[in-house]
Amino acid sequence: MNKAELVEKVAKQTSMTKANVETVLDSVIDAIYKAVKKGEDVKLVGFGTFVKTKRKARTGRNPATGKEIQIPATWTPKFKPGTDFKSEIK
Repeated sequence: MNKAELVEKVAKQTSMTKANVETVLDSVIDAIYKAVKKGEDVKLVGFGTFVKTKRKARTGRNPATGKEIQIPATWTPKFKPGTDFKSEIK
């Protein structure tokens, strides 16, 4: 499912216009981006948690040459699914 399909489904379920749903969805995504960037966890009970994690520096290999390269440490977003979400998928 892509964003347009998600917007359409939510619009049908809520009787909102697609434009309103898209605005709300964009606002939610933007709020999650900003909070996680600051280092805050975004917890949606039952759905999951968005967190900012530190990936350690490590040694990798260039697949074309086989030469070892240093991969620097970096920050990355992570999603941990909630209990309800996990049980719904099973």
